Amino acid sequence: MPSISSRPADPVVPRADRPSKKAAQSTVTRDLARIDRMAHLMDAQFHIPLTGVRLGLDGIVGIVPVVGDLLAFAPSAWIIGKGWQHGARRRVLLRMAANSGIDLVIGMVPLVGDLFDIGYKANLKNARLLRRELERR
Repeated sequence: MPSISSRPADPVVPRADRPSKKAAQSTVTRDLARIDRMAHLMDAQFHIPLTGVRLGLDGIVGIVPVVGDLLAFAPSAWIIGKGWQHGARRRVLLRMAANSGIDLVIGMVPLVGDLFDIGYKANLKNARLLRRELERR
């Protein structure tokens, strides 16, 4: 009986046609660099003068009620998807989803959510979690 899985089964590929371990590692390295750039853009791209506070597009776009928070969630979902694509453990993916979910839900609360978006760096946390997970292999 075929098993039901949330991930598609890898097709059997002749050894000569499979990417080498080195090529797969370079893909992970490239994706981690892209994830780091995206997380920085969303959470820490801009510096508020005289405060030492950094904020990103998440804090700026989140000012627009509901729609802004939903738009800011898209890069978070992309980072989680990259983790799934690279085979991160379920525990790590759930923690990343919790970080992003907290950011989304609390970010929707007027005023309090806007301040929370500036202080809570879910994308940077998720990038760190994913980097640690993929580098431990």
